[in-house]
Amino acid sequence: MMKSTVIALIAASSLTVAGAAAAQYTLQKTGGLSAQQSADSSAAGEFIKAGSYGMKQAAKPDIVDTAVSAGSFSTLVQAVQAAGLVETLKGDGPFTVFAPTDEAFAKLPAGTLEALLADKEKLTAVLTYHVVPGKLDAKAVTSQTELTTVQGSNLVVGDIKIATTDIVTSNGVIHVIDEVLIPAS
Repeated sequence: MMKSTVIALIAASSLTVAGAAAAQYTLQKTGGLSAQQSADSSAAGEFIKAGSYGMKQAAKPDIVDTAVSAGSFSTLVQAVQAAGLVETLKGDGPFTVFAPTDEAFAKLPAGTLEALLADKEKLTAVLTYHVVPGKLDAKAVTSQTELTTVQGSNLVVGDIKIATTDIVTSNGVIHVIDEVLIPAS
């Protein structure tokens, strides 16, 4: 008899504490507890915690910020800045970018990069030849034979040598390539 009474008392007190705690700790629209609720939470031994409700996750960086932070696209970033395409590639998109690494730009014949950087129109044409509208992962890219670029030309998928695929950004996806693609004039 004593054992069942103790169990009944524990069960009843658990229900009372749980009911009171549920009533006391309602989350506000901001996702946090009010000052009074936080104080009550501390006094009650933090019986219920708010968890991550209402907390904002850090947003994924956009295409430009991803390229900058990667460290292997400094030449591409310099070219994007020189062409005045930073705001576009930071925009809503979505875009699929075939991003040549610094090593890819180093493979260009001597004087080619300098000539491109000096000619904004040609530079813009080359850079936009690396961009396709939409967010195409590797599977979507390889399921096609040609992609129409922002520059307006068709890019033959079989001609693209992708080194790393599917770097997802807030406004698209980046596929790392080991060469600079030059559109036919």
